[in-house]
Amino acid sequence: MPDPFHTTRWSIVLAAGANAPSTEAGQALETLCQTYWFPLYAYIRRRIGDEHQAQDLTQAFFEQLLARHTLAKANPNRGRFRAFLLTACKNFLANERVREHSQKRGGSFTHFSLDFDSAESRYNIEPTDPTTADILFEQQWAVALINSVLALLKQEYVSRGKESDFDLLKSFLMGTKSSSYAEAALAMSTTEGAVKVAAHRLKTRYRELIRLEIAQTVDSPDQVEDEIRRLFEVLSEKREKTL
Repeated sequence: MPDPFHTTRWSIVLAAGANAPSTEAGQALETLCQTYWFPLYAYIRRRIGDEHQAQDLTQAFFEQLLARHTLAKANPNRGRFRAFLLTACKNFLANERVREHSQKRGGSFTHFSLDFDSAESRYNIEPTDPTTADILFEQQWAVALINSVLALLKQEYVSRGKESDFDLLKSFLMGTKSSSYAEAALAMSTTEGAVKVAAHRLKTRYRELIRLEIAQTVDSPDQVEDEIRRLFEVLSEKREKTL
């Protein structure tokens, strides 16, 4: 069986760092950034404090990161995209010349749209506790990854015309259990046993997609299990703080 890590997004970017930048690598990096830009905004926002300055810096950082010539800089930071992104941002913020000349919102940033209005609303619902910027970044990374997986999972059900089933079964997946198996069976016009089977299949696919999504952000297969463990540790710690 061919090694799937030869074609994951982050491995494509890293390969470009060792060779000539490619359109494929640029697109792979852009896709990763599109999915995971908010955790970095939350990090900068916690560090900077000022909403508009944090937005300007986030925009300037991604504009610099996505410039074709910066792909080569990824290679020395091999490993997890999560670690690379945070390290690159810290270096960016430490450079006062970059900070002073950061692009203003509405500038020439054309790679993808950063929804800062939505981002600020999401940031404001975070508890105002002494959580460090690094921990906040990690928490929001975990949330972004899970949200990405849920979106993929829902799309699979939508493509089969079973969006309503997904909405009912999701509560079992997330552990909220807003409805019982009996209630879900009634809503789905099926048996309680069938609902249990469907919920089990959903959980199995959910775990598969988490593994696949994480694989897109690491450089080698042996890092996947570590990332999965850390993902659920962070989510558990975040959940405990909100109780």
